[in-house]
Amino acid sequence: MILTFFRRILFLFLFAGIFTAAQAQEYKYEIGAMPGAAFYMGDANKNGFFKDLNPAFGAVFRYNANFRWAFKANMTWAKVSGSTNGQLNVFPNHAEGSFSRNFVDMGGQMEFNFFPYSEKYAYANAKRFSPYIFAGLGMTVSPAGKYTFVGPNIPLGVGVKYKLRNRINLGFEFSFRKLFGDGFDVTKEENAFLDDPYHIGGSFLKNKDWYSFMLFCVSWDFGPRNRVCNSINSNSSYR
Repeated sequence: MILTFFRRILFLFLFAGIFTAAQAQEYKYEIGAMPGAAFYMGDANKNGFFKDLNPAFGAVFRYNANFRWAFKANMTWAKVSGSTNGQLNVFPNHAEGSFSRNFVDMGGQMEFNFFPYSEKYAYANAKRFSPYIFAGLGMTVSPAGKYTFVGPNIPLGVGVKYKLRNRINLGFEFSFRKLFGDGFDVTKEENAFLDDPYHIGGSFLKNKDWYSFMLFCVSWDFGPRNRVCNSINSNSSYR
């Protein structure tokens, strides 16, 4: 189900790019803060959405290419945790374990706004509210001695944004981060079995860990675009 959702998001990115007009925003950049929560999904939490929520906090920088498209860079600190206690699936030798991990997520994403986003430019049907989708590439870093985790991730998500007033934006987004490994939930010898516990290996998409963010955002616009002023040259002559 999740993979089907991701495929639809990627298809929508490609489809939308074909029909997007190159309309300019008044400001080129945004910078802001993103408080929220994070949770993990993997061997210690197979399908419990929003289970074991932990705090997350980040910073965001966004380049607004036009009303529809934006390019975003983020750095987020978060904590995730999980436990096999109470799960229906049984691990080899009836092993049980739990983990907790602090980490930093860094990356960049491309965003598509469903509505032209601005509190001005009514002639272009711009709106101060818009849902959006995003995808990109990131890096997850979590120092833990022998069990340090460093690896790439693929962020995919949805969000909404609202321009409260000139230069001030409010938003909320939910995203999945798909990891390329199965050892994110291994932090000590006692839970080392969580790295491929059934010894069946896995592909790029199967048997890998995930984590998710639910983040609120407050951002400030800056960097006005150059405005072209059409004026009559005072040295022009008329007949």
